[in-house]
Order: sequence, then structure tokens, then C-alpha cells
Amino acid sequence: MAKTTDGGGGGEHVTGDWFSVPEVRLRDHHFTVPLDYSLDHRTCSKISVFAREVVSVGKEEQSLPCLLYLQGGPGFECQRPTEAGGWISKACEEYRVILLDQRGTGLSTPLTLSSMSQFKSAEDLADYMKHFRADNIVNDAEFIRKRLVIDSGPWTVLGQSYGGFCAVTYLSFAPQGLKQVLLTGGIPPIGTGCTADAVYRACFEQIVLQNKKYYQRFPQDIEIVSEVVTHLAESEGGGVPLPSGGILTPRGLQLLGLSALGSSTGFERLHYMFERVWDPVLVPGAPKRISYYFLNAYERWLAFDTNPLYALMHESIYCQGAPSLWSAHRIRNENDNQFDAIKAVKEEHPVLFTGEMIFPWMFEEMHALRPFKEVAKLLAEKKDWPPLYDIASLNNNKVPVAAAVYYDDMYVNFKLALDTASQIAGIRPWITNEYMHSGLRDGGGQVLDHLLGMLNGKKPLF
Repeated sequence: MAKTTDGGGGGEHVTGDWFSVPEVRLRDHHFTVPLDYSLDHRTCSKISVFAREVVSVGKEEQSLPCLLYLQGGPGFECQRPTEAGGWISKACEEYRVILLDQRGTGLSTPLTLSSMSQFKSAEDLADYMKHFRADNIVNDAEFIRKRLVIDSGPWTVLGQSYGGFCAVTYLSFAPQGLKQVLLTGGIPPIGTGCTADAVYRACFEQIVLQNKKYYQRFPQDIEIVSEVVTHLAESEGGGVPLPSGGILTPRGLQLLGLSALGSSTGFERLHYMFERVWDPVLVPGAPKRISYYFLNAYERWLAFDTNPLYALMHESIYCQGAPSLWSAHRIRNENDNQFDAIKAVKEEHPVLFTGEMIFPWMFEEMHALRPFKEVAKLLAEKKDWPPLYDIASLNNNKVPVAAAVYYDDMYVNFKLALDTASQIAGIRPWITNEYMHSGLRDGGGQVLDHLLGMLNGKKPLF
């Protein structure tokens, strides 16, 4: 390990040795950075931020431009390469790729069920977590850029989903660090106040459409899902126990749409889950039971036990100087005639799954989230969130930007994305229905290749 310490109290950078996976070489970087960049860096609290450098075999010592990858989320660590392939292989043809674990995830001072239990009060934890949004992710990126890039030059940023939101924050407040920006399903709403209400109102329309597509694909699941809802509603306590200690209710079942309705293979994965929803009756007269297989798959699918930051911080990504006040919950109530599972069964309508939404009752029904019920309430009511975007700066943007805008995107609404794109000077949008929100992962290197080609004039702007 090589260890370097910056002068003037600027922080510590520890670099690991190179190691290999098939066809690429990797090395790790750990940076000690301020928790709060507005304070004196020499005396303020610090956290550790982790980044992994990836290059093609044989290019370790070559002078390559850097590409920073910002992962979707919030609250998810960057991918761990096990071999060359996909967009990383394409990027490594000409770049030194930097995979950043955004603060609070992976190896970047992770906020986990166990680590967050160290705080003595909900107020203390909520006050700590306010530093884990896009503004400080950008501050971390700038800290790292100045230490990794030759002569502290600008780098290319690739932002997927929430990573794209962070990239637009980067364009707003630190454009000097950017050579070019590539967005994949990641153009955020940038209005002042809290834009969450507008987001969820727009998204419900797409969610209904995705449900319709699912049941057209697997019409037999209409009856299966209805049977499960009835079983849950008639169970003691209105649900059945989950392996971790939580409870699966009809509204909890609807959360499966979060991943199932918006990714390329989500329909199939959901259908295969419901194939095994019931235990076989081995003994005549035994009661009908939901299988352990299904209950376990349900919890693994939602992953709130391993990535609680997603649930706690999700609505805050839309807040600038205003609270979210459980936006998804309020907007769902406006649409409750459509999303009331028990009512749908009684009226013999298909039960609709919900999308990318966090509800307050999840902090009661999900065992992993129960300890953070009060923290979630404080964050939902927080009014003084700092700005995430500067519209004037975006209107005068000089950084080349190319964006994949997915027509059928369930997570980042197509119309809202285009509204924001119209305010980013010089952006080149590629509007496509060839891919879902997961296009960067699903398309191999094709999506990245298309965006890079748009910026160098080799690909059409459609």
C-alpha cells in the first residue's frame, strides 16, 4: 500500500496495489474527506470515501483520461467487476475508469443497520445524514479528481439514474471539473422547493401502463396475485410473517413493482417468483401457505436490510429548501382507487404494483427499517435542505453533455426529463425506446458508445 498525506490538513489518500480480474486491472483508493465541506477541513469530522480504478490489462502506466462513474441510488454502492464486459470494457478502450462508492455506501463510511445504531438519538442520526446527498457527493468527487487526475485536470462523468442527478448537480456547482458529461436515464427535475409531488404524479401514469403491460404478458398472474392479496388480507394481523421478522401485507406485496416494472427482465423475474408463491399441500387438510421461497425472495428483492439509506434518503433527492412530507404516500392517496389492492380484488380488477416510492408504513412493516421510523419522519419534515441545482448555471452551461432519455422509463419520467433538458444549454438528448431504465447495463457497450459518438460527431442525435 502507498500512503500519501496532503499538506494543509486537506486529507489523506491511500492507494492499494494493482490486482486482476479477467482482462482488466484494478486498484483501490481510500480518501479521508470532510463530513461537512463548509467547516474547517483541518478540524472538522471526517469520513472515508472509496473509489476503485479500472484499466485494461497493460494500460496501468499509460496516460489515459479519467471517466468517473456515478452509480444509481441513492444509497447503493458501485458495482464490483468480476471480469471485463459491458460498458466498462467499452470505457476502458480509451479511459481510466473510476468507480466511486458514494458516501454512505459500500466502503465509503457505509450507513448500515448496524453502523447507524451507534447514534444515541434519531435527531443525531438525521443531522448526520443531511450530509449524504448529491451536493456532498460532488464535493467528494472534486476532492478525488484533484488527487487522481494528472495536473488536476477535468474528467468525464458518466451518471446512471441517480448518478445522473449527481452529475447535473456537478454541472451546476463545479463545471470546472468536467470535460464532458454522459447521462443515462438520469436527468432530474430541477425546480425549486420540493419537486417530489410532480415526480410522483407524473410517474403514476407510467406505473399504470407498466402494470398493464405486465398482465398482458402474463395474464395468468392476475388471478394468482389476487389470491395472494386475499390470503394476506384474511391472515391474522392483515399479513403473514416475513423471515426477518417483518410482515407481508397486501400493500407490501405491491412494492415488488419497484424493481419488476422498470427493468428489462423485471417482468420475467416477477412472474417466476409468483410461480412458486404457494407451498405444496403434502398432508391432506393442511392449510394453504405462502412458501418460504417466496417470502425470502421478496425480502432479497427489496434489499432494505442491506441498503437502508435508499429508503431513508429517497425523497430528499427532490428537496431544495422545502420538505417532502411523505410525498409518495400523499400522491398515492390521490390515486387510491387504482392502487387499493383489497378493493381491486373485490371488484375483480387486476392488483396494481407500485413503483419507486417509499411510504411511512414501510418503517412499521419491514423489520430492517423499524429502528429508523423516527429518523425517516424527521427527514421527511426537514425544511432547510440546501440547493442541489443552479438553473442559471445550467442555462449557461459550456460543458458538452449527451443524455440517453428512455421513452418508457418508469423511474425518471420522460416528460420531466425533457423539461430539464430544455434548461441545460448545449445538451444533446438521445430519445430511445430501445432500452428500459437499465439500458446502460443491458446494452453492453452500445449505450455508452452512442453517447460518446454523439459528442464527437459520429452518432446521430436520435
